Amino acid sequence: MEREDRFARLLGIELEQAAPGYCRVALTVTNEMLNAVGITHGGVTFSLADFAFAVASNSHGTVAVALAAQINYPAASREGDRLTAEAQENNRSGRTGLYTIEVRTGEGALVALFTGTVYRRSDRVAKWMDREISGKFTN
Repeated sequence: MEREDRFARLLGIELEQAAPGYCRVALTVTNEMLNAVGITHGGVTFSLADFAFAVASNSHGTVAVALAAQINYPAASREGDRLTAEAQENNRSGRTGLYTIEVRTGEGALVALFTGTVYRRSDRVAKWMDREISGKFTN
């Protein structure tokens, strides 16, 4: 997923750790990631959390797609901050999963709390990725 997610690569997101139901990713906030008032754009923070969510929820090998996501921003981050998003699986049933992702600065300040729910499809991630890479992806 890290190799094939073009938007994550564009943002410079780095995969630090992944395990079943878990993921940790990070990025460094650049000047291009700031909003009009000079703090990290909420979309950047959301995208970092969303990528951690995607990796954690697909880590069991079955394709998982988002049904819902919500984010809260209790604090701001700024240019130069190293943001880390850590995803934890809270619940996994046959077809759904619930995840919590915390985004923190290098100093440990909580800058976002993201929750997401996925629907698990029946196809395998590896097969789906092969279709995407070959250009034969269909819903």
